[in-house]
Amino acid sequence: MSNLESATILVVDDELGIREGCRRVLGREGHQVVVTSTGEEGWEQVQSGQFDLALLDVMMPGMSGIDLLKRIVGFDPYLVCIIITGYATIELAVQAIKEGAYNFIAKPFESSALLLTVNQGLEKRRLSLETRRLSQLEAEKEALERRNAELEREALERRNLELEQLNRVKSSFMLTVAHELRAPLAAIQSYLRLLIDGYIPVEEQGEYLVRTEQRTAEQLELIADLLDLARLQNPDLEIKREPVSPAESLREVCELMNSRAQEKRIIFTVSIPGQTPTILADPKHIRQLWCNLVSNAIKYTHEGGLVNVTMEVQDKQIVTSVHDTGIGIAPDDLTQIFEEFYRTKAAKAHAQMGTGLGLSISKHIVETYQGHIDVESTVGKGSTFTVTLPTLPQVGILKPAGG
Repeated sequence: MSNLESATILVVDDELGIREGCRRVLGREGHQVVVTSTGEEGWEQVQSGQFDLALLDVMMPGMSGIDLLKRIVGFDPYLVCIIITGYATIELAVQAIKEGAYNFIAKPFESSALLLTVNQGLEKRRLSLETRRLSQLEAEKEALERRNAELEREALERRNLELEQLNRVKSSFMLTVAHELRAPLAAIQSYLRLLIDGYIPVEEQGEYLVRTEQRTAEQLELIADLLDLARLQNPDLEIKREPVSPAESLREVCELMNSRAQEKRIIFTVSIPGQTPTILADPKHIRQLWCNLVSNAIKYTHEGGLVNVTMEVQDKQIVTSVHDTGIGIAPDDLTQIFEEFYRTKAAKAHAQMGTGLGLSISKHIVETYQGHIDVESTVGKGSTFTVTLPTLPQVGILKPAGG
């Protein structure tokens, strides 16, 4: 509805005088008035959906006012209908009210009576629409409250599920750590007992001491990796960053790894630009990232194979690829190689030593600096690990990814 001062009113009456009289009186009050002489024409107008109130003559040729009233109530129950009748009987009034009319006015009527009845009808429509609006708001509020309750319940269930999964992961992690630590320590203890109890001839003791030293080195490597992983996963750890040249760090790592490649007669090629942008990072993290990737490439490449390291700048990003012609990674393993302690069967068969933490640490490092790491691999043909690091300015002190 427009409002009491300005409404759109339909007058349906077969008497020209009534139609024009209503138009004149209501028009002076600022209302927009549309008049028709038949029920059929009135019904066509009603279907436009523009009216606030309708004045309906009860007795008309063709469709009567009561018949039109029934249609209007079914079409728009909020359109206020007032019956105009020259036969003001109680029976007719009761029938009109039962069919949905708000009121009726008897012919002939004074302009004051018309205005009073119309204004009362418009107030009725305003209150009805306001009630409907409040009901809709209440319904929307209840629906919103139900939805919020559902979201809170879903969030709680999700949080509980995540905690359960975290507890399972932690338990599995602890069991794996215990196993990884226990096996080498048990071997070291066995060697030492044999030596202490005199079961090893003097001429063979050197060999057992070498084995003990190797096992100890494995343990130290595992412990170091565990500490690195714990630091990277600690959400409360602040990383103090400084300008680091990824290119210079990679160049130093490749120079260090070159001797390992030569021992295996691996063709080791490096393509690093002379100058690249710096990033804000912990230098130890970047060095560790390159060490993990390059050493893995050399470790899992057969003698006489190829390892190629490249770096380039693309759209304010430093893209580094480490490609090898090694043992490759099976498709089923590609989704798990960044998990803690995960080593493929092929990797275990090719190289006994390994903590299974290198790639997990590498992934955490890359994500800490808002980068990403991708891998492509074919079994028996080799793998390519690609690291992308942004060169955009970064905050001097930030927490690890996920912190």
